Amino acid sequence: MRIAVYPGSFDPITIGHLDILRRALSIFDKVIVLIAINPKKKNVFSVEERIKIIQEATKDLSGVEVDSTDGLTVNYAKKAGAVALIRGLRAVTDFEYEFQLSAANTFADSSIETVFFMSRKETTFISSSTINELYEGAIDISPLVPTAVLEAYKRKKK
Repeated sequence: MRIAVYPGSFDPITIGHLDILRRALSIFDKVIVLIAINPKKKNVFSVEERIKIIQEATKDLSGVEVDSTDGLTVNYAKKAGAVALIRGLRAVTDFEYEFQLSAANTFADSSIETVFFMSRKETTFISSSTINELYEGAIDISPLVPTAVLEAYKRKKK
């Protein structure tokens, strides 16, 4: 079984994330969507909320697991038996950061590859922080996120 880990904050998950996940599932038998916990980052949704949102958004996809870690992603991947880390690239600005991160991960464990997926042109502008800003600005984000995200925002407002 070929396992990949798809790490990120997923605060919240977007249609861009889901597109990359679907494409990764065409190559790997199982993809673990891994919420990387960064205590320095202010999140809209708790880790538990994000896990539930992602599980709901991916319930129709076979081969998906959802988990979280506060440790190094590459260490998690090794323990999970993964052969690859999945990363998405939206624009040239992502490349430098992702290239450095990939080099650090290779230094930590050269047996785990990093596989990059280019975002489709219609999703290049979508990021979790952009989604949060648009939502706070009362812009309809429904075309950009799964229904589970919209429902989670509504629960937050109550």
